Amino acid sequence: MAAVRLLLPGACRLLRAPPARPAPRTFTSGAGFQYIITEKKGENSSVGLIRLNRPKALNALCSGLITELNQALDTFEEDPGVGAIVLTGGEKAFAAGADIKEMQNRKFQDCYSGSFLSHWDRLARVRKPVIAAVNGYALGGGCELAMMCDIIYAGEKAQFAQPEILLGTIPGAGGTQRLTRAVGKSLAMEMVLTGDRISAQDAKQAGLVSKIFPVEKLVEEAIQCAEKIASNSKIVAAMAKESVNAAFEMTLTEGNKLEKKLFYSTFATDDRKEGMTAFVEKRKANFRDQ
Repeated sequence: MAAVRLLLPGACRLLRAPPARPAPRTFTSGAGFQYIITEKKGENSSVGLIRLNRPKALNALCSGLITELNQALDTFEEDPGVGAIVLTGGEKAFAAGADIKEMQNRKFQDCYSGSFLSHWDRLARVRKPVIAAVNGYALGGGCELAMMCDIIYAGEKAQFAQPEILLGTIPGAGGTQRLTRAVGKSLAMEMVLTGDRISAQDAKQAGLVSKIFPVEKLVEEAIQCAEKIASNSKIVAAMAKESVNAAFEMTLTEGNKLEKKLFYSTFATDDRKEGMTAFVEKRKANFRDQ
């Protein structure tokens, strides 16, 4: 089955003759992409939408796709009108990983010296909130990509897995680390050691997924959530994201100290003053991201 062959992150070059390339899509900056589709969504165009677009390969995460994804993230990150980002795939697959044949002949020296997969973590370093809208397969690198996002929404038929063990290797883009932090040691260990998939419902129960929606409504719901986030102060949202992420890196005492510093920092912003003034005056706040 094709889904079984597309489990892990890898390089872009295909060993077979490549299919005809679709015409480049127009991005907000005017750049053309081959493997992704990008656009602005929401009433005020405040949401950056990135759609993985390799349907015949179940959105295999080749090097070219990751490079384009990073370019799109950079552009949305720099766009002052965008307050949040939604990352999605197709109804059949969010991303089923990458073609194993592309990795089959790699040697340790190549991986180590070339920092293989080192460019994959750009998504985890985006300062603006990112929502993954996952339909279908999120396997191997696809699951890892979703976990780099801040919020995961899933379609009813979504499936998550880290099946690298079945291929004689282990996750290489954060799968053992982020999954364990998300669902706990027991379930993470079971998934990593067996390669078994879990459903959207099990993923939600375990804490990997925030909400589940019908397949056809998933992206719309993710955009609505992103639009709500984008309506808040972008600079304060970045502080909030930094503080929550610190909970996975620091002790409780250290985390509380950072939280206090970031809390105090909000008092240096015009948006904090506007938000509290609007509350007292019983009106909607008009944040200016300052």
